[in-house]
Amino acid sequence: MLTHFSAMLVFALCVSIVFGITQRAAPKMMLRFGALCFVLLVGAVIVASWAMWLIKH
Repeated sequence: MLTHFSAMLVFALCVSIVFGITQRAAPKMMLRFGALCFVLLVGAVIVASWAMWLIKH
C-alpha cells in the first residue's frame, strides 16, 4: 500500500520520464531535464504541504 508521499514520488517519476523524453532531443539532455523536473515536482509538493500545514495551524 502506497502512502501519499510515495504515490507522489511515483507520479513525479513518471511525469519526469515523459517530460524528459518529449521535451529534449539529445539523450544527455533528456536525462538532465527529467532529473530537473523530478526535483522541481518533489520540491513543489513539499513546499505546498508545508503551506497547507501553516494555513491549518
